[in-house]
Amino acid sequence: MPTVAVKLYSVFFKLVLKHRLQSLLQSPSVQTEPDPFGITCRADESTSPANPSFSAADGVATKDIHIDPLSSLSVRIFLPSPELTVSAQAPVQKQAQNGEAYQGYLPSINGVRRQSKGGSRKLPVIVQFHGGGFVMGSNNSWANDFFCRRIAKVCDAMVVAVGYRLAPESRYPAAFDDGVKVLQWLGKQSNLASIASAKGVAGGGGAEGRIVNGTDPFGTATVEPWLAAHADPSRCVLLGVSCGANVANHVARRAVESGKQFEPVKVVAQVLMYPFFIGSVPTHSELRLGNSYFYDKAMSVLSWKLFLPDKEFDLDHPAANPLVPGRGPPLKCMPPTLTVVAEHDWMRDRAIAYSEELRKVNVDAPVLDYKDAVHEFASLDMLLRTPEAQACAEDIAIWVKKYISIRGHEFSY
Repeated sequence: MPTVAVKLYSVFFKLVLKHRLQSLLQSPSVQTEPDPFGITCRADESTSPANPSFSAADGVATKDIHIDPLSSLSVRIFLPSPELTVSAQAPVQKQAQNGEAYQGYLPSINGVRRQSKGGSRKLPVIVQFHGGGFVMGSNNSWANDFFCRRIAKVCDAMVVAVGYRLAPESRYPAAFDDGVKVLQWLGKQSNLASIASAKGVAGGGGAEGRIVNGTDPFGTATVEPWLAAHADPSRCVLLGVSCGANVANHVARRAVESGKQFEPVKVVAQVLMYPFFIGSVPTHSELRLGNSYFYDKAMSVLSWKLFLPDKEFDLDHPAANPLVPGRGPPLKCMPPTLTVVAEHDWMRDRAIAYSEELRKVNVDAPVLDYKDAVHEFASLDMLLRTPEAQACAEDIAIWVKKYISIRGHEFSY
C-alpha cells in the first residue's frame, strides 16, 4: 500500500485540484470563443528557469524556444553533456563542462558560424508531453524539468518537452495539433540544418555559405544550433505522461497516417505512462479504484469536460478511448509501444487492454506494472525522488534503447 505521507498528500492534492477545476469551469474562458494563441502555463504554477549551462548535478543543459508565431506553443530542449571533438583545422572551442554555457556552434569566422567538423555526437530525440489533465501543468514546471533531465540522462538522448496549449482557453484538438506541429518543426529544423551544412554555414565550409546581400533564401538563419549539432530525428521516441500519453498516441497515429510527411523524423517507438484513457463503459479498475489517489474518476471527467468542446463531449471520444474500433490507422501500423501502469490507478485496465490489442497484431507492446504505485508515481513532484520513480526511468531506458541504439549497440530486454 502507498505510504501514509502519500495518502495524506493525495487528500490535500485532490482538494486543491477540485477547487481549481471548478474555478476553471466557472471562468469566462469556458463560455467565450477559443483563444487561438492560448496559454501553456497557469500563472499560479511554479516553473523552473531554463539553464543553458551543463548542471553540475546531472550534466544536462536546457533552453526554451517559442516555435509557433501564431500560438503560445513552445518547447524546452534538454541536452545531456556531449562528448565533443573538433577538427585540428577548425578554431578550437573548449568542450563545455559542468557550469559552462554551450552554444553548439564554434565561434564565427568572417561572419560565418562554424560547427565542429564531424565531431558532434548525434543523439536520439525523445519528444515528451507533460501531464495535468489538459488544463494544468507545463513543460517548464519544476517536476517536469526534473523528470525530463532524468530521462535525458538515463536514455542518453535529447529530450524535447512540449509546452502545448491548455484547456479551456484552447480546447480539443489544440493540444493534439501542437504535438503534430512539433514533429513538423523538428523535420523542418533537420532539413534546414542539412541545407546549411551543404552550403557551408553549419558544416565547417567556407564563405560560399554566407548570407549574401542580407538575404537568406533557404531560411538557414533559423536553424536551432543544439538540434543541428546533436539531434538525430531518425531515432525519435514519443513519451507521454498521463494526458500527455493521449497526445503522444495521437501524434504516433498521425505520423503513421502521414507516411513521409514528417521526414526525416521517424517515430521508432512510444512510451505511454499511465495514459489518461477513459470510456463510457467502466472497466473493473474504474469500478474498484474510481476514488483512488490523486486523480479520481470524477475529477478526471471534469478535466475532459474542460478539454472537449461541449458539442463533442463523449467519454468514447477518439481522444479519450483508443479502444473504439474503426478510428485512425490499423493498430498493426503503430510503432512499438511501452505502457507503464500503477497498481492503485483506476485508469490501468484500459491502458493494459490497449496494449493487449497492439500485441494481438504483433506490435511490440509490453506493460510495466508497478506494485503499490499510484497515478503519476514517477512524475509527480512529491514522488520524483522515490526509488520507484528512478527505477521506472531506468526500466524505460532499457526498453527504449532497443529502438534508439545505433546498430551493433542494441540492448536486450
